[in-house]
Amino acid sequence: MIYDTDILIWVQRGNEKAARLIEKDIDRHLSVQSYMELLQGAKNKTHHKYVKDFISDFAFSILPFTENIGHRALIYVEEYALSSNMRAGDAIVAATAVENNMKLVSSNVKNFKVVNELQLKPFKP
Repeated sequence: MIYDTDILIWVQRGNEKAARLIEKDIDRHLSVQSYMELLQGAKNKTHHKYVKDFISDFAFSILPFTENIGHRALIYVEEYALSSNMRAGDAIVAATAVENNMKLVSSNVKNFKVVNELQLKPFKP
């Protein structure tokens, strides 16, 4: 499964349900977009190290930004930006999941529900 940025933020906030979801999964993936968002959201060097250690300790595989992902993300933004407020970051995460034929876990269902080919697993904190 690919985890949206929000799931890891829930873990950082102490949400045990989100932590259990990640702990029970043996095949953990993140879009490079989500990884960058987590690092960018770090408030200081300690938090930055915490994010890096968390990704490493739980053996997340960081999925790269490929040409196909970029092309698909552009199509999502062209198609859904005006009607559903699809943002570039969400388009990249969704395209990463679709291109890798993986289920995306997110609590931000409204951000992704317009992408028909996306396998979305809603998370309710």
